[in-house]
Amino acid sequence: MRYIAVLFFSIVVNGFASGQVLTDTISLSAEGFADKIASTEHGIIVDVRTPGEFKKGHLQNALNLDWTGSEFREQLATLDKSQPVFVYCLSGGRSTAAAEVMRETGFRHVYEMQGGMMKWRAAGLREVSLANQGAGMTLTEYEALLNSNKPVLVDFYADWCAPCKKMEPYMDRIIADMDGKVRVLRINADENAALCKELGISGLPVLKLYKDGEIVWDHSGFAEEDAIREKLK
Repeated sequence: MRYIAVLFFSIVVNGFASGQVLTDTISLSAEGFADKIASTEHGIIVDVRTPGEFKKGHLQNALNLDWTGSEFREQLATLDKSQPVFVYCLSGGRSTAAAEVMRETGFRHVYEMQGGMMKWRAAGLREVSLANQGAGMTLTEYEALLNSNKPVLVDFYADWCAPCKKMEPYMDRIIADMDGKVRVLRINADENAALCKELGISGLPVLKLYKDGEIVWDHSGFAEEDAIREKLK
């Protein structure tokens, strides 16, 4: 036991001696993320979505550092690495990657929001007013689209979503192959944030199959083509 304690002490001392920075990274729920921001002085809030996404709604006092932008690392280098950093995106993928870069470059305290803005909105937490709050499909309009004598398959997706991109080619095939038999609606989650919140959609992709206006299949996450076709039989 004494040997383990001495070894641990040696690792810590050698780490500081070699100039390594010990970083703690904590993943928090949307509610936990909000509470931690409220109780932290001098925290830096970083939104790593695109400027277009950022304008549609973001956390108060957040900085927009686009993870997909060519200047992300340069912009990141301007921040104080000794201050706590709170990082988020829309559903968690980009913020996890950004947090990894923050760790590698010496940020000492990094907090990630699990599920991103989709979980934040689903929890009804406050965000800066949406620039286009009136845009997007309403729930009434959505329900009207389900009024069909054919099955209706709804695909909620986003352009940045990797599983959505992987599914897109065979979703197009299904649309072509089942024309006249099944109605397929593809709805961009970024452009319909209010609708997604009302439907409780907090991750992507999401598939919903309706018959006679009633939901008969509700699937979150990646789905293989054969599995989707089986549901449509």
